[in-house]
Amino acid sequence: MRKLIVNEMLTLDGVMETPEKWSGPYQNAEIAQANSAGMGASDAMLLGRVTYEGLAAFWPHQTDDKTGITDYLNKIPKFVVSSSLKKADWVNTTILSGDAVEEITKLKGQPGKSITVTGSATLVQSLMQADLIDEYSLLVFPIVLGKGKRLFRDGIDSSLKLVESKSFSSGVIAMTYQPAKK
Repeated sequence: MRKLIVNEMLTLDGVMETPEKWSGPYQNAEIAQANSAGMGASDAMLLGRVTYEGLAAFWPHQTDDKTGITDYLNKIPKFVVSSSLKKADWVNTTILSGDAVEEITKLKGQPGKSITVTGSATLVQSLMQADLIDEYSLLVFPIVLGKGKRLFRDGIDSSLKLVESKSFSSGVIAMTYQPAKK
């Protein structure tokens, strides 16, 4: 069975919204290497509509691929959970418009590497409630915003077990958690 991994960049106060606006000063070769390792562990992406639309507006038009991210994002199969999206023009994209829990459970049952979820706050919170997440791969940045969408919103109750952590010279900490056994 494939693992479903939530891969997020967060501030110290848990904000995951618009990391492109606050993560830049902390990015370095160490973090690029960590991102690359994460990409290599998955062969599919699961996205919510809003995150999909943001990525699809930018990445298909990029030609300079020094980091490998462009090729990865353009080639990897992408599954978008949406009841309102009617078509997806980004190559290798499938819209999941039925029962999300049922369709994601089927995806997890297919052969392959891990499935990565990036961004997609509403989707991730639904996956938490449905107990479908196998792992959280978090990059926590040393900045506090005080407002914005948080990964763990009020009302989310989940016990996690730390399985790995690593700090980077920029002050960013990579942490991998798995849901604790109930």
